[in-house]
Amino acid sequence: MSERAWIRGAQRGSVADLERLFREHWPRAYRAALLVTGDAAAAEDIAQEAFLAAVRNLDRFDRRRPFAPWLHRIVVNRAIDWTRARKLRAEVELGDFVSAPPLPELDGTALGRITDLTPEHRAVVVLRYVLEYTPGEIAELLDLPRGTVNSRLRRGLDRMKELEA
Repeated sequence: MSERAWIRGAQRGSVADLERLFREHWPRAYRAALLVTGDAAAAEDIAQEAFLAAVRNLDRFDRRRPFAPWLHRIVVNRAIDWTRARKLRAEVELGDFVSAPPLPELDGTALGRITDLTPEHRAVVVLRYVLEYTPGEIAELLDLPRGTVNSRLRRGLDRMKELEA
């Protein structure tokens, strides 16, 4: 059974098709949220809430398009919002004494330093190098000009290289 059939079934209220969509897309949605937030509990909440939001809005989803980019857009935007809000709360409550928790080791790659990036840079790096979207797809997902995506990718990667040194 194809993803389109699962979506049609979920739109008609099929719990089994909804479960198939969830099982297929949960791991990458959760990982994207984790890499943007750096917080496992928040990532789980964000991925679940994003999936629920997607399900609630399935009637607006264009079945001719893939489901993953639509879901990832919701996940990444919610993760960015959560990260910004956490940073603002930390600044208000504790001044400069709070830093982001370290991200769990990720296959020994440089992605472990991603928590030192701004949420906007983190999002494009995750979408490009973890979820493997093209810059054009990222621009469409985040509703940004492609030049902005390229700039954020470059700045994010440059910052990660600085941290390696």
